[in-house]
Amino acid sequence: MNRTDYFPGISKIKYEGPTSDNPLAFTYYDENRLVAGKTMKDHFRFAIAYWHSFCNENSDPFGSGTRTFPWNRSSDPMDNAKYRLEAAFEFFTKLGTPYYCFHDRDLAPEGSSVLESEKNLSKLVSLAKDYQKDTCVKLLWGTANLFSHPRYMNGAATNPDFDVVCHAGAQVKAALDATVELGGENYVFWGGREGYMHLFNTKMKMELDHLGIFLRAARDYGRKIGFEGNFLIEPKPMEPTKHQYDFDAATVIGFLHEQELLDDFKLNIEANHATLASHSFAHDIMVAAEAGLLGSIDANRGDPQNGWDTDYFPTNLYDAVEVMMILLDHGGIAPGGFNFDAKIRRNSTDSEDLFYAHIGGMDTFARGLLIADEILNNSDFRTLREGRYTSFESGNGLQFSSEELSLEQLRDLANKNGEPEVRSGKQELLENLFNRYIR
Repeated sequence: MNRTDYFPGISKIKYEGPTSDNPLAFTYYDENRLVAGKTMKDHFRFAIAYWHSFCNENSDPFGSGTRTFPWNRSSDPMDNAKYRLEAAFEFFTKLGTPYYCFHDRDLAPEGSSVLESEKNLSKLVSLAKDYQKDTCVKLLWGTANLFSHPRYMNGAATNPDFDVVCHAGAQVKAALDATVELGGENYVFWGGREGYMHLFNTKMKMELDHLGIFLRAARDYGRKIGFEGNFLIEPKPMEPTKHQYDFDAATVIGFLHEQELLDDFKLNIEANHATLASHSFAHDIMVAAEAGLLGSIDANRGDPQNGWDTDYFPTNLYDAVEVMMILLDHGGIAPGGFNFDAKIRRNSTDSEDLFYAHIGGMDTFARGLLIADEILNNSDFRTLREGRYTSFESGNGLQFSSEELSLEQLRDLANKNGEPEVRSGKQELLENLFNRYIR
């Protein structure tokens, strides 16, 4: 179906191995290589973020965009949306990623009414369905942009104005229809403005309850139209809102418990959002995974010198190894995947820069997977970690873990046993072990 070459001179990206000096080739990501019983392709299920890759012109608060899109060649926004879709699938197939993700307004422009917006989206969904059939690229997840339009300045589902909540419902309904039509495997909620700027004018409990009501309504509609996948919430502590209700993984899990949404919802963890919450990427991954609620991952990174959501492409190998060790220990993330919610830098303006960025991110996580697998299988890592907890494997420690000791009994044992022996956590040894495998 591709009629225009939007990325001329770039062929299908291939795996050439660690000795290759070709910047348009993979050095570690070999999609068919088996690691821990699965191919790399199945471990990662890489996806492209439609918004950053094909809609973001590299603008920032201090200047207009620096990228010129060859698919923006018409005065009609719907024509440009069709050209953009064509360019996107050319990119997906040349890079060789199996999935993509989109917001409704990325795919199709908003109309002058709810009905026109729905018609615009429906037309682009029909085209996208044809492209998916032609290329075998699939939709990892869909979502609705409930934060860009001025009507959402005070939130969407948590907005104090019921008329705004109605518009949010209309958008989510249409986005769910689109996701189901395209065979999307997940559906994401990011509460970009679901929070507050000041408590003086905020009824927090009401807003949180309204968010729960809205999510249950979305879940019920999704199940009614045949959506069988996970609904995902993506935590973020702030920006654009001062305080967002989906602050971090632990906060979202508590909310899901309170609102009785655990049977249908999991978490989509983003690296840069975790760091904005003063956590490491691995921390929020572990919190979600240990709760059995890790649904998907947005792969990017922040800048430690910049306190905002920079969404750089992931190139930190240490982070990649740590995250892949958690995923290998917890069985992976399918039906989620690794979505590159990342944007090229403002001064990266050539068409090939988008390829360089994704190749680097895919290679970083592929290399991280190989190192993580080696650490877990060929080192003393697990033995050292588990060794710290041997006192709970038998005797009184096992009784405590089995909830068989009262507080009085703990007191009596403390009195009987005296001061505990100091036991080293071997922190430096573990860090040195970890670093030995990063080579």
